[in-house]
Amino acid sequence: MVEDSSPQLDAVFHALADPTRRSLLRRLSQQPQSVGELAAPFALTLAGVSKHLKVLEAAGLVQRSVQGRTHLCSLDARPLHAGVEWMRYYEQFWNQRLDVLQSLLEAEDRAAAKSARHSPAKKRRKP
Repeated sequence: MVEDSSPQLDAVFHALADPTRRSLLRRLSQQPQSVGELAAPFALTLAGVSKHLKVLEAAGLVQRSVQGRTHLCSLDARPLHAGVEWMRYYEQFWNQRLDVLQSLLEAEDRAAAKSARHSPAKKRRKP
């Protein structure tokens, strides 16, 4: 059974809820970067990016190391596993509903094809 009330899971979903944070994670998936490098493509201050990074750090998704005056950030994707497991549990319900929808659509297509075969074609009158 999947745990629904985990502070770690809550922190991961909270971190992923923001598009800027998701973008930061994507960039960090390529390679570790400094806060300045991460901030470059955004219309945010370093302080603004740092706030986003703190949320990602609190979720355990980002590790920050200090090398002199440079803060180097790297991705730690392990906490994402809890979110994936939570979603995987509910995937069975999505799949069941999609299977039912597919069956209904196929039945509708068969009925429409049968109706088209059995209905007489309308004759056109010439003007």
